[in-house]
Amino acid sequence: MPEPKGTVMGQSLPLSKIMHSGLLLQCRPETTVAEAAARMSEHNVSSILVSDGGNIVGIWTEHDALAVDFSEPGRLEQPVSNVMSSPVLTLPYDMDIGEAAMAFRESGKRHFLVVDQNEHPIGIVSQTDMALNQGLEPYLRLREVRAAIPHPPIVVRGEMPLSDVARLMHRHHADAVVVDCGPEGLGILTERDIVRLIGRHTSNTHANLLATRPLLTVNENDPLIQARDILLEHRIRHLAVVNDDDEVTGLIGYNDMLSGAEQLYLNDLRQALEQRDEALARSRRTLQLAERVIESSFEGIMITDSNVKIEFVNPAFTYLTGYPPEEAIGKGPDLLSSGRHDSEFYQRMWQSLKTQGYWRGEIWNRRKTGELYLELLTITAITDDEGNTTHYAGLFTDITQNRKNEEQIRQLAYYDALTGVPNRRLLEDRLEHAIRHAHRKSCRLAVLFLDLDHFKTVNDTHGHATGDELLVQFTQRVGECLREDDTLARLGGDEFIVLLPEIEEPEDVRIVAERLIELNGRPYQIDGEPVQVGSSIGVSIYPEDGCTAEELLQGADAAMYRSKRDGRNLYRLFTPDTPQSA
Repeated sequence: MPEPKGTVMGQSLPLSKIMHSGLLLQCRPETTVAEAAARMSEHNVSSILVSDGGNIVGIWTEHDALAVDFSEPGRLEQPVSNVMSSPVLTLPYDMDIGEAAMAFRESGKRHFLVVDQNEHPIGIVSQTDMALNQGLEPYLRLREVRAAIPHPPIVVRGEMPLSDVARLMHRHHADAVVVDCGPEGLGILTERDIVRLIGRHTSNTHANLLATRPLLTVNENDPLIQARDILLEHRIRHLAVVNDDDEVTGLIGYNDMLSGAEQLYLNDLRQALEQRDEALARSRRTLQLAERVIESSFEGIMITDSNVKIEFVNPAFTYLTGYPPEEAIGKGPDLLSSGRHDSEFYQRMWQSLKTQGYWRGEIWNRRKTGELYLELLTITAITDDEGNTTHYAGLFTDITQNRKNEEQIRQLAYYDALTGVPNRRLLEDRLEHAIRHAHRKSCRLAVLFLDLDHFKTVNDTHGHATGDELLVQFTQRVGECLREDDTLARLGGDEFIVLLPEIEEPEDVRIVAERLIELNGRPYQIDGEPVQVGSSIGVSIYPEDGCTAEELLQGADAAMYRSKRDGRNLYRLFTPDTPQSA
């Protein structure tokens, strides 16, 4: 077990000072597992390099030995190349041990091959070497043992076969287990013990016959420095941790001390970076990264100075607006003004920037080609350490197509696809609104239910395309005799509703109904041929014929069927004696 070299925390120490360089234990790829284990046990090392023709091709460690099923003697005679780890990870000899510690943590490996400037192997460094030579004494004095216990120990029965113990250790990535030897007390079995067993060709004996006793312990409330001193004194790598009731709560080794000091390493690294005066280089890298992000962004980006003069635009800005950098830089953002927004709009924008430091909203702008487009714009005020605004950054994206898509979805949801007039859904909404308005104003409204007479005959005789064209022309004729606030809606097929809000007298409704019948009675010209249909209309009036949308629609429907029964191509007003079942 190497002695710690007494480094002080924060001192820079290269790997060449702590690596094992006197002996690079090596073997050939065809060396058997048992022979490799015997050599490792003989030299009391935790790894052996596998070389072929002077080239290092792999490494076999104590932890790798756990994967060997030595319950089958034939497995011990297999070549070590079958079970070695490859390729071998390397570190340069002049690397600082703080940086090396990070390499150990990131890779999860326990050994690294140290190479010189020509990539020639000159030594081996392990996690134990890192723990012994990183100057952790201040940390170890301040922390208690319990802080470094990674997890509860694995405890096995003394009669468990060693091959089963090895598999258990390998599965849990454990380098040691506690062995319950019954009346003889507790012992410990480590990876090194397994390697010695393999090296001696010992049969698959029980764990209690190879376990080391007595089990050396340290209390979980003791400082970590005491645990480290016990490990050094007895030249071992593991201690059992016990609580005040003398119960084993964990195992601790050098690797656990190294892992527990992670925050310490990060602080040391931060101090080293500050001492090396790399702040400028770090800022440069950050700026380069930000420039790449800005250049590859799909959002247009514009940065102005405090006087709102453009200093920078990204490629997306040029793509969206049509203005290259040379035509935009030095100008104001009003270069893009659409003229659609008044001065009050911009006053609210700047008020938000001054009070909140940002503004976000939709704004119409104009491309270089003169085309108007709608953008979602976010402006942020950038301030210095004193809070003074030095720049403004604007990020925007073209949402014109999104808005068109929204309008198209709304059109499909609320309007008839063939005629373009409101559908039943929108009609019900407008009718409910009109009823509430009529109630507040104490006025009337009328609902006219229109059904085209003999429309089925048109479809059967001339085809559905002619029928569709007739419906389109019908809605156009109806629209010509309605007021701006009136609504024509299609319920489906040849059924339509006309909503007349705010009517003075029922006589006004009769005039509209007669006008609709007269207009629809004129022949339609479709593909050069005249097509004749009539219309039957039923009328209900709020509040005389109903106070809800459902009552008014049902009343108008019943009145419409009465008009059909009375001869078609005429209108009828709803009366209480009109049967609802009609």
